[in-house]
Amino acid sequence: MSREWRDRLQQWAPYAVTPVLILAALPAMGMGPWLTLTIAGLTMGMMLFLMASGLTLIFGLMDVLNFAHAAFITTGAYVAVSVLGRLAGWTTESSLALNLAALLLALLAAAAASGALGFVFEQIIIRRVYGAPLRQILITVGALIVIEQLIIVVWGPDAIPLPKPAGLRGSVFLGSSPIETYRLVALCVGLVIAAVMQIVLTRTRIGVLVRAGVEDREMVESLGYHIRRLFIGVFIAGTALAGVGGMMWGQYQTLVNSQIGDSMTVLVFIILIIGGLGSVSGCFIGAILVGLTNNYVEFLAPKLALGSNILLMVLILMWRPRGLLPISEQ
Repeated sequence: MSREWRDRLQQWAPYAVTPVLILAALPAMGMGPWLTLTIAGLTMGMMLFLMASGLTLIFGLMDVLNFAHAAFITTGAYVAVSVLGRLAGWTTESSLALNLAALLLALLAAAAASGALGFVFEQIIIRRVYGAPLRQILITVGALIVIEQLIIVVWGPDAIPLPKPAGLRGSVFLGSSPIETYRLVALCVGLVIAAVMQIVLTRTRIGVLVRAGVEDREMVESLGYHIRRLFIGVFIAGTALAGVGGMMWGQYQTLVNSQIGDSMTVLVFIILIIGGLGSVSGCFIGAILVGLTNNYVEFLAPKLALGSNILLMVLILMWRPRGLLPISEQ
């Protein structure tokens, strides 16, 4: 094989991992369970992507490893509880249009609340620890604890039910395979947001500046752009995405508690490492792989489900030590 072909194979190999995993799982479980679990895994992956993509943007541009990211996930979930509680008349109706309208309002409210909290967080805390990794870890872990306690003060310490809207509680059948309606809606929402992110990052001036800032922020500043304003915008967008992910995950679980963000932290960081730190495209692939692996292994070998994603991360890092799509290769 020529060097040119080896380089092409190396370039496209990360994109082939997901279809290879999906096809490899088919003989092991049969068409019916395979289709159901694949849709479930893709849905889980989309929600994980929403939670992880914001942290990826923040780390890639700002070089800030924000361990308080879980707080923004939790905030989004609790805001959804409040909004959907006030829209109970819409969510208990069998009208799909009213159900989707309620979800959309909850999604927008979760994004706005988490983004606003992110703005305050960046202004008061993050801006003081740029370029100081150890201080970033210490101060964001402390902030996480404080925000979680404030959430308990506002919403109480007990878990709060977050039932799915009436029209999204059933299932639809693809052939003989039942697919939960809410999963299809969540999958569509995740794909739309991922597509919008891709368009913004690749087709707009702001996206070009963000990608250029990731590569060389000094160059962006030398061209007369205010990298500081870009930092603030990216932080708000990243925390808003976390809130959206928290809202979708809370609705998926039908129960919200103050630890809902913490419970996702390990998976979020696994996705960041698998994809390549700071890479949004890598984050997308990593989230899909984590969602599919979790669902497949839980069906085939439930006792191995807990460590399956860590094993996935180890295998990928043995193959590509910098992750699937490190920034330097995009």
